Amino acid sequence: MADEETRDRLAGVLTAPLLALGLDLEAVEVTPAGKRRLLRVAVDKDGGVSLDEIAAATKEVSQLLDETDVMGDKPYLLEVSSPGIDRPLTLPRHWRRNASRLVKLTTAANETLTGRITEAGDDSVVLDVNGKTRSIAYADVTKARVQVEFNRKDAEA
Repeated sequence: MADEETRDRLAGVLTAPLLALGLDLEAVEVTPAGKRRLLRVAVDKDGGVSLDEIAAATKEVSQLLDETDVMGDKPYLLEVSSPGIDRPLTLPRHWRRNASRLVKLTTAANETLTGRITEAGDDSVVLDVNGKTRSIAYADVTKARVQVEFNRKDAEA
């Protein structure tokens, strides 16, 4: 598929320059939008990204796209943002960046758990599931997302 190839080429072009800005490239998505395409680039870092960092990333991505032919001749719209809350947790850094957040996950054994991240290492995560500690290897997780909490009562408050 042409868009998948474009996405892979974009990731190759954008990863190192964004790392130089202190940002991780989290996602690249190219979708049709009428006669144009929409290019969405998601960036993140430990502690989250600021609006100034999004602006710097937008400027860098725009300049890189102007200097290369990776997007071809067809017009496109560029959107640079941080990953949304609904982004799946797929890498150790995603788990680490969401420490103390409530997550829902499914394991390879088809077990569904909801718990709070208490530790996130290189190979596994430790969750508090209803007051019990559960350590789960990332390799055993098939799906995981942060759960939105509107009325969270902090234990530290």
